[in-house]
Amino acid sequence: MLSSIFFLFIAVVVVQFLYYIVIFGKFSFAKPQTATPKRIPISVIVCAKNEEENVKKFIPLLAEQNYHEFEIVLIDDASSDNTLEIFEEFEKQYSNIKLVKVENNEAFWGNKKFALTLGIKAAKYEYLLFTDADCYPTSKDWIMNMSAQFTAQKTIVLGYGSYEKKGNSFLNKLIRFETLLTATQYFSWAKIGKPYMGVGRNLAYKREEFFKVRGFMDHMKIRSGDDDLFINQAANKANTAICYLPESFTYSKPKTSFKEWFTQKRRHVATAKHYKIFDQNQLAIFYVSQLLFLLLSILLLVFQFQWIAVMSIIGFRYIFSWISLGFAAGKLKEKDVMYWFPIIEIIVIFTQLNIFITNTFNKPVHWK
Repeated sequence: MLSSIFFLFIAVVVVQFLYYIVIFGKFSFAKPQTATPKRIPISVIVCAKNEEENVKKFIPLLAEQNYHEFEIVLIDDASSDNTLEIFEEFEKQYSNIKLVKVENNEAFWGNKKFALTLGIKAAKYEYLLFTDADCYPTSKDWIMNMSAQFTAQKTIVLGYGSYEKKGNSFLNKLIRFETLLTATQYFSWAKIGKPYMGVGRNLAYKREEFFKVRGFMDHMKIRSGDDDLFINQAANKANTAICYLPESFTYSKPKTSFKEWFTQKRRHVATAKHYKIFDQNQLAIFYVSQLLFLLLSILLLVFQFQWIAVMSIIGFRYIFSWISLGFAAGKLKEKDVMYWFPIIEIIVIFTQLNIFITNTFNKPVHWK
């Protein structure tokens, strides 16, 4: 019995090696990226609902971007605070700001996808760059670096949306580690030619890609997924590029309580069940292999079965996973979270298990 468990343990580590080194290595060990500025007019699209404090701070940062020709499309999604009034002041202040006002619609009430659709249709330019109302770019060259990845063939660009660093906060490191791991996955699969998701905090595409798949119509009733479900449907090997230049990152404020973050991740995981079957399977295999690695390691060590071999394999697994994620963390400026590896990884694995169990018995509510 223990012999069979030992061989299963070896098989799990082999699967982990294939993910971390062969698949994730496509991004982790990739050469540094460069950007050659393009003369492409860009429409930056920001959708906000009750975000008055954030838009006061962040919209001026977008307006100050160092780019030759761009507009900012501000979408007020039927806010009940002063977001609309602040947007109207910005529209008067900046000549390149366009305001889209969304009234409550009975069929699409509170649906961000409906609001975004109106903004996309109102955009002046064909190339669209998206971020959220609670996000800000890390540099004045954000538009330049993201748009530089467009080519005649590459009409979708996946960027990195990070979270602010908070000193002496383990939760902050946990959130940023999970974000790092997720980005490593979607960047790697995109480089392989199997893009499956992107994040609306930092995402660009040509408008024609939106209309090729009828916009959000196929998943309009799913309240989340204006970014990852769209990319899962529209992106492919031929049309998708990635951007991981540090000047292209966006940042947003992370959740400040574990409960809030847990609720956010529940919605993300629930959305993933609508991905293509291949993408669902590759994600499931990876997370199951992570969980099995921990459980089988504990089981074999408790019974002291081939403990020298088991410890050697455990050490080998942590070395190659730490190296792979370490290189990815270097690219994404998240090196400090790797100081807590593997403790932080173990917490993330069991949090994901908790999310899976919770979602199985209690369907999460989808809101922005």
